[in-house]
Amino acid sequence: MKKPVVDYREFKPSRINEPRFAHLKLLLGWVGYFILFFLTENLIPVEKCIPVHCFLDDIIPFCEWFLIPYFGWYLLIVVSLLYFALYNVDNFKKLQIFIIVTQVVAMIIYIAFPNRQDLRPVDFPRDNFLTDCARLLYSLDTNTGVCPSLHCAYSIGIASVWLKEKDVRWYVKTFVTVFCILVCLSTMFVKQHSAVDFFAALPVCLLAEVIACGSWWKEKFKKT
Repeated sequence: MKKPVVDYREFKPSRINEPRFAHLKLLLGWVGYFILFFLTENLIPVEKCIPVHCFLDDIIPFCEWFLIPYFGWYLLIVVSLLYFALYNVDNFKKLQIFIIVTQVVAMIIYIAFPNRQDLRPVDFPRDNFLTDCARLLYSLDTNTGVCPSLHCAYSIGIASVWLKEKDVRWYVKTFVTVFCILVCLSTMFVKQHSAVDFFAALPVCLLAEVIACGSWWKEKFKKT
């Protein structure tokens, strides 16, 4: 069994500035994100938001099976951050910086250009446990602040950092990458996002990749 590179049993809030624990301060980015998320969700009225739509949205059907990777995304974030915090602090920093960049850019867009999607089905083609989960999801999450998709942006960042991890086997990287692709697809198949939201996330991810992993790419090109 791998040994953690940091012994977090010795961690106390008062020791957050010590070099071995300082990377945990990046998690504070989530606090800022959730505050902005709450404000944008509750202070920007739906009627002020611009509908996002493209022809692909009319082609892609609702499929409740995609709720599995959609909800699995939350676990993927936690597991990825926990793994890198334990076994590769440098990759933990890369991933968390990637996430923060995408959060900041997305929130600026949500505030400057409020947007929404009107794709959710009124009636589901089937009635089962997963469609019940879809109804619950729709009731808990508004249809605003969707473009770019953070579900897609985080997934691309997670896949990127896992692919850079040296100490995991190829099948782990393959599983994570395939799962992240399924998450991106799930946003459209459960009608939480327009296809536009996915494509809008790509340049945001490119910016995040440059900021979070620029030094990694420089070293990569030096060796080639």
